[in-house]
Amino acid sequence: MKLICSKNALLTGLQVVSKAVPSKTTMTILECILIDSTSGEIRLTANDMELGIETVIEGNIVERGIIALDAKIFLEIVRKLPDNDITITTNDDFRTSITCEKAKFNIVGKSGDDFSYLPDIERNDSILLSQFTLKEVIRQTIFSISDNDNNKLMSGELFEINEDTMRVASLDGHRISIRRILLKNSYPYRKVVVPGKTLNEISKILSGDVDKDVTIFFTARHIVFEFDQTTVVSRLIEGEYFKIDQMLSSDYETRVTINKKELLDCIDRATLLVKEGDKKPIIINITDGTMELKINSAMGSMDEEIDIDKVGKDLMIGFNPKFLIDALRVIEEERICIYLVNPKAPCFIRDEENNYIYLILPVNFTTVS
Repeated sequence: MKLICSKNALLTGLQVVSKAVPSKTTMTILECILIDSTSGEIRLTANDMELGIETVIEGNIVERGIIALDAKIFLEIVRKLPDNDITITTNDDFRTSITCEKAKFNIVGKSGDDFSYLPDIERNDSILLSQFTLKEVIRQTIFSISDNDNNKLMSGELFEINEDTMRVASLDGHRISIRRILLKNSYPYRKVVVPGKTLNEISKILSGDVDKDVTIFFTARHIVFEFDQTTVVSRLIEGEYFKIDQMLSSDYETRVTINKKELLDCIDRATLLVKEGDKKPIIINITDGTMELKINSAMGSMDEEIDIDKVGKDLMIGFNPKFLIDALRVIEEERICIYLVNPKAPCFIRDEENNYIYLILPVNFTTVS
């Protein structure tokens, strides 16, 4: 095999597919990136058996071939080469030379025949949305998945398609994040749970361009994302997702309308007095026209008031400040509505159309005068 391509094209492609190289594996072939030019285009592939990524890069194929190269070494070599054309040549013993200007590396590859290719997925059942929309909806929900592997379903996100609407939801036992978006077309009902790891990696690869689309294909066990020159294949998380509709309520005793930025900045300031890992709640006291926020820690205390519009009862309630910050940071609206029932019940931050819903459980606290 002999290929010539620009450093920029090769490095970009390697950075995309390397997100599917496992950090730990007993199968050394999975630590490799496959370069395949047998079909007349330069295709890079990585696969950890749960997530696989393949991308096509521009370049000149002098002699067709296939080789698997250690991902870490290959990526570092390419990263540190001069910004010029790179020539990759392999022989029958899988010895590979990587040349750029006066720099030349010789490394040993592996047979491409041993590589685990991406599964062959039927591309029948699909939906279409913009890269911007998918990237945003992941950003607005991914923070409330659980990183605890004890419950696999909590480590993924629910994608639920119903005609021209897609709902994406995540939860970790303390909060729920839901985003509802309108699709360009109408589709049959579909419900799947996509691993959070897959969505995290996809959001890093997506350009976020409003004018560029992503096609998402579904099968019983896999989900496929196709965009630009890249294909991402992921296993789905099997099992019945939580009945989130039963956890949502439209009942409330208190409704607060407040400037989002003021509230976010206030909570942000309060967390200056909380060490990482310290579970000090922020105590919120809601009265007519005013929301008072207090925090007490070993480092000190803070007290601040914000003007609000209130409907309903006065209320004092405590929350993990991080959970409030995570939700507020991804809401675009200038003014938001917070719905509360009592100090033991979750609060809901949502808009009138339910395009976004953030449910946050309160925490117990002791008042300090």
